[in-house]
Amino acid sequence: MPVKFDRLLGHAAGLLAERRVTGEELHYLARRLSESLRDVARVAESRGERLARRVPP
Repeated sequence: MPVKFDRLLGHAAGLLAERRVTGEELHYLARRLSESLRDVARVAESRGERLARRVPP
């Protein structure tokens, strides 16, 4: 997942640096970023739950 996310962020930066971006391109980018953010939040929540269940030494 990190490689995919890094590529998406690079694509987003390049697209947003352009002056001529269509609404369709921005919509596509927003959907992909939203999907990636949802994945990142899910992983972070899962890891947080696992850490909370650990018994301290």
